[in-house]
Amino acid sequence: MSTINIRHISGTWVVRSGGAVLGESTRVIEVTEGDKAPLQFFPRDDIAMAMLDKSDKTVVSESMGTATYFDIVNMSSVNKNAAWSLETPSDAYADVKDYLAFDAIDSLKVEEI
Repeated sequence: MSTINIRHISGTWVVRSGGAVLGESTRVIEVTEGDKAPLQFFPRDDIAMAMLDKSDKTVVSESMGTATYFDIVNMSSVNKNAAWSLETPSDAYADVKDYLAFDAIDSLKVEEI
């Protein structure tokens, strides 16, 4: 099993979809696992949840737990299953319960500002 590192990261982070700001936060958690790219998790309280529709997709991961997916709906597009949350995290990922991660797709940007 890969080493999992979970830490709060400094700075202000923003997530945008199709130019619309979905959220901005200074409370982002970054997760690194093995040689995978770091993944930023945003607190749900800092995300415009009205722009996310829960989809039917769920994925069970032995290392992470059960992920629930969301479609991101904005005026110009719908990004299917582009955000996800560990509704039932494994013990190793318990710190990111009630946080959201976003997939790396062209119309979705997660960055420090």
